[in-house]
Amino acid sequence: MAPERLFLGIEHSATGLKWVDRLGPREANIALAMAQNHGFPDLVTRVLAGRGVGVDDAPAFMDPTIEGLMPDPASLTDMEKAAGRIAQAIGKHEKVAIFGDYDVDGACSSAILSRFLSHYGVANHIYIPDRIFEGYGPNPQAMRELAQNGASLIVTVDCGTNSAAAIEAAREAGADVVVLDHHQVGGELPAAATAVVNPNREDDLSGQGHLCAAGVVFLTLVQVLRTLRAQRIATGTLAPDLLSMLDLVALATVCDVVPLKELNRAFVVKGLLVARAQQNAGLAALARVSRIGEPLSAFHFGYLIGPRINAGGRIGDAGLGARLLTLDDPNEAARIAAELDRLNTERQAMETVMLEQAEAEAMLEMSSGGGPAVLVTASDDWHPGIVGLIAARLKERARRPVFAIAFNVNGTGSGSGRSISGFDLGKLVRSAVDAGLLVKGGGHAMAAGITVERGKMGALRAFFEEQAAEMVGQLRENQSLAIDGALSASGATVPLYETMERAGPFGSGHPQPVLVLPHHRLVDARTVGTNHVKATLAGADGKRINAIAFRATGGPLGDFLFGNLGQSMHVAGNLALNHWNGSTTTQFRIMDAARA
Repeated sequence: MAPERLFLGIEHSATGLKWVDRLGPREANIALAMAQNHGFPDLVTRVLAGRGVGVDDAPAFMDPTIEGLMPDPASLTDMEKAAGRIAQAIGKHEKVAIFGDYDVDGACSSAILSRFLSHYGVANHIYIPDRIFEGYGPNPQAMRELAQNGASLIVTVDCGTNSAAAIEAAREAGADVVVLDHHQVGGELPAAATAVVNPNREDDLSGQGHLCAAGVVFLTLVQVLRTLRAQRIATGTLAPDLLSMLDLVALATVCDVVPLKELNRAFVVKGLLVARAQQNAGLAALARVSRIGEPLSAFHFGYLIGPRINAGGRIGDAGLGARLLTLDDPNEAARIAAELDRLNTERQAMETVMLEQAEAEAMLEMSSGGGPAVLVTASDDWHPGIVGLIAARLKERARRPVFAIAFNVNGTGSGSGRSISGFDLGKLVRSAVDAGLLVKGGGHAMAAGITVERGKMGALRAFFEEQAAEMVGQLRENQSLAIDGALSASGATVPLYETMERAGPFGSGHPQPVLVLPHHRLVDARTVGTNHVKATLAGADGKRINAIAFRATGGPLGDFLFGNLGQSMHVAGNLALNHWNGSTTTQFRIMDAARA
């Protein structure tokens, strides 16, 4: 591995990071060759090369297509069985129940399948479990009730892989079960299921493990259409336009934070085009209550629309989001979107209070020395649906793995954890389960969920420290910010932004370009909203660009900006667009800064 190269010589920034060049000498040469061969701007080719795109692959990468990246759906294990059973239900007009998860991926997956079945006049019902009282995934009682209410087929979406007992209960009650999922397998597959389509099962060789559940559902419905044609099943109607549902696939892909590579990139790029046409009444209503006055982007999906759908699952009616996305009535859609917006506002208020309490506890723990390797915060007063958000926020500030736990009156805590890059939190949790310190727990490298008894909190903290101290210490010591390149305020143009966006969408596994404005003077800085810093930066030629640092007031970045007003500095962040009064300009989202 080539040694890290400091960018602009920054070893310690305002937020305590060193800045390193994302590109080594090899990648820099590839970027140069791309610019020469294809005529893309230098900064864009640096972004492409820094994400592993080869010289010859660049043109196709800049224009991803569903057709070019679509695998054969039948390559997924059990796909033909699943598609065959769903096709049978359509042909016989059976009653179908859809059991989904309470997050955005679950809502979108449920809505896509429901819309598909409704197109054929197939009676279907979406069931989303209550996060607090039922927890994640199918449970025996709910599955039995769905079967007893007439469902001869239950399709689980975004769940079911690890729910053998619940699926067995459904079969005993007379319903077949098809599982469409993408989560890691935690044991034996449910033997009672008619089919388990999950690209992350060990015997699946499709190479599609990066898909979210909505992506798996989309591939399944492509195969169902093939099956309907091959078996000449009479449906009495033309096939639905699956491409018109890509807006929901894109929304789920962004919000489930799956890697934005291969087919996922095409899903999001093409899905955003569908979303901008506002054909889905529910999605259009969510865009209106989110006060989005510009073309929909992955940012809007992840930070404005997604949280409103999730608010139903966190603190309200878990089924609201899925129901909204199935609607064609704009009036009903507007009503539910307004309710989700209200719940989201309530969730934000609760999150603010909980975060303040968690930060106070964290600061106390870290007041002497460096603090624990894994930060564990807990309260009797927190809402269990929001602890994941608290852990995520606190992880960013404390720069270490964090758990936030909400205890109930019985002394049992429901917690959620978030990790830093390079530390496998799911592995740590599984070790704690094996050691008898957790009632249950599971997850993946970057996020995990736990259930813990109050009396074992001390032992759990000690175990985490013992297991994680060395590795977390090393990771924290070597934390850095990877920089893609430099530009000036005068070079930060709308056409550059638009060309750079063609290298996206950016997100998990395909990070947003981090750029530096070197030697720019901080002309102005002020707090806007509750804790954001709005700034103006000027280059050596006097050209200015507006900038904003989100949630920076009161933190090291905000302190640095306010303490260096009028000074020349290097500023790192992302290029963005600002739409206002019919005009479009660039702006800069500040992530970090350093003295010039």
